[in-house]
Amino acid sequence: MANAHSISKASSSFHTLRKADQLAELARQVLVAEAELTPKPGLVDRRGSGAHSDLSLDIMRRSASAIAPYFAAMAAASSVAPMDHLLRAEVAAIGRKAEAAMLRETGGSNAHKGAIWVLGLLVTAAAQSDDCSAQTLANDAGFLARIPDRAQPQLVSHGDMARSKYGATGARGEAYAGFPHVVEIGLPVLRAARIKGLSETNSRLASLLAIMASLEDTCVLHRAGDKGLQLAKEGAREVLAVGGPGSQRDDAALHRLDRECLAWNISPGGSADLFAATLFLDAMERDLYEVQKDSSVLEESHGTV
Repeated sequence: MANAHSISKASSSFHTLRKADQLAELARQVLVAEAELTPKPGLVDRRGSGAHSDLSLDIMRRSASAIAPYFAAMAAASSVAPMDHLLRAEVAAIGRKAEAAMLRETGGSNAHKGAIWVLGLLVTAAAQSDDCSAQTLANDAGFLARIPDRAQPQLVSHGDMARSKYGATGARGEAYAGFPHVVEIGLPVLRAARIKGLSETNSRLASLLAIMASLEDTCVLHRAGDKGLQLAKEGAREVLAVGGPGSQRDDAALHRLDRECLAWNISPGGSADLFAATLFLDAMERDLYEVQKDSSVLEESHGTV
């Protein structure tokens, strides 16, 4: 009997570690897929560094790989613990280690700080749930986010400054609310575009633009203020209004928005993080542990229209 118990316990531990690794790999893949999506206004993509002087596609890929083991650690911790303040504290501590690993890998550049928060919560929720619906995982992640992190360093981030100055809730508020821009905007737009027969690239661009058109993106607010945010939101709405990605009139509108973002030093990083979360929940809801392959033709050099 003791032997059988040991085998059962070993099997359970193996299953836990395997799921943790699968979730971490999925998180890494969605971060790479987000970075590689092209053409994105103001963001790093296959054409270049967008509005960033300290990031590149290679840095984004390396950063995603550097933080993946910490997503696995979050998942492993969650699989054996209830959603309480102890798990919240452990996941937060792992998240801070992930940030340190990211900064070491990137030479001090912030490639994925917001994504560590967003995907860390979702990975933690997914690790202990048998219900992989997007709504359930988002709600569970929101529940964990709302538990105070008592050990949180009292450091003022760019998001904190934007929240204080403009009243935007940022990634923290999005998580507290159960990721409405992912569940109610990003996912429905992504899937509707696929149903219409759009390429995977254009479906993903439509999803990102829809999030951009609605989100009070604190990354944009920090870089360009409220006027810059309104420019980015209105530009995204214009692209969608003329037919969206894949339409004849979209190309000029999207590239015009890209040029305006570069001129205003706008990088909608908050929207990008929530788009990555959209890809993560899309895969989870379809019982996949990998991102759907994108066979669309992607630009490799920064062009203009």
